[in-house]
Amino acid sequence: MDSIVLIGYSGHGYVAADIIKASGLSVTGYCDSEIKVKNPFDLGYLGNEKNLTSEQFLLFKFFVGIGDNKIRKKVFEFIQSNGGNFINAIHPKSVVASSVHVGSMVMIAAGVCINPLVQIGNGVICNTISSIDHECIIGDFTHIAPGAVLCGNVEVGENSFIGAGSVIRQGIKIGNNCIIGAGSVVVKDVKTGSVVMGNPSRLRS
Repeated sequence: MDSIVLIGYSGHGYVAADIIKASGLSVTGYCDSEIKVKNPFDLGYLGNEKNLTSEQFLLFKFFVGIGDNKIRKKVFEFIQSNGGNFINAIHPKSVVASSVHVGSMVMIAAGVCINPLVQIGNGVICNTISSIDHECIIGDFTHIAPGAVLCGNVEVGENSFIGAGSVIRQGIKIGNNCIIGAGSVVVKDVKTGSVVMGNPSRLRS
């Protein structure tokens, strides 16, 4: 069985650790900037990931349990540049169609439904009870927050955040580095770097 190391051990990391455990795997330990007083999964502390040896990068499999898209991407690229390999954290109580393409180091939480011909990029978070319908394309290091609904043929660029409980109408294109506010209903395309909120959603910046 692979020795799995979690990078980042707090709120989002706890969810990732629980998904890994539920899928029948176990986490060997965690890397973080400091030892955590709160240790709900009784994991050993391995120090900061920047201090791992070349042998450890090859020995372990990694999962980055960090919710912030930019930081998650930065850590992913650091681990990758040192020869490290990743696992996906896919909860057994999610539904993922057989034709879905899933990238590297993807989290798919409990209750998530991903329908046929969806493409999920590297480092994507599909959070609790989110729904991604047919033929959607989700760019690298994007976060689909709890309860968000993406109708068919939606495209979301890299490093974007789709807020909790938001609904994206079919065929909508959302650019890179966008933020969709919680509870928004998106009925028009969203340009790269935009922040939109409301029902119907409106540009905030």
